[in-house]
Amino acid sequence: MKHTEREMMQMREQVNEMWKLVISQLEKAKQAFFSNDTDIAREVISREKRVNAFELKIDSDCENYIALYSPVAIDLRLALSLIKISNTLERIGDFAAGIARHITDGDCNDTEESLIEELQIEKMFDTLLGMLLDGFVAFESENTKISVKIIGKDEEVDEIYFNALDVLAQYIEKHPSFSHCGLKIYLLIRKLERIGDHCSNIVEEIVFYVDAKVLKHVNKS
Repeated sequence: MKHTEREMMQMREQVNEMWKLVISQLEKAKQAFFSNDTDIAREVISREKRVNAFELKIDSDCENYIALYSPVAIDLRLALSLIKISNTLERIGDFAAGIARHITDGDCNDTEESLIEELQIEKMFDTLLGMLLDGFVAFESENTKISVKIIGKDEEVDEIYFNALDVLAQYIEKHPSFSHCGLKIYLLIRKLERIGDHCSNIVEEIVFYVDAKVLKHVNKS
């Protein structure tokens, strides 16, 4: 195996490890949210530093790889994609930590279960975890055929998000004292919606790397 191939494999493996960590972060954020478990929430917040460290290492290694070996074609696309994917995973990690902080704040943890159910927050979490897992499989297998499926899931997340705005507005109108917590719940749901966007961005990078196609801004209003 060539030295350049070995370095590229190491960088890919770093991204894989980062990806697994971010999936775990989102899973634990979900667990903390639905169980009001501040210990798990603090664990998520603490592990955010590991996510950040992965991003810095991958950025540095990819930049050095490009500078030293002047890769072309698929090797260059992969190096560029690894940088962007790690950046995007770091943003998802930030949102997971932000969700965890909602729990550690502790001022809105007694929200009615019926409202949480109507907002479909659990479905949002599960859909996003599915997108992250499918993206990981697509990257590992270099199979871009499931990209349409993943991007389609983002549309489901967007629909839940927009419906949630109406649900929250009506609930706050009936329960004015809930305004503060209602806004915090909205910000949490907004974080989940943004995670969906970032999952789609990762898929775009996989398609760019494997198929040399640019999906960004295609069919977007």
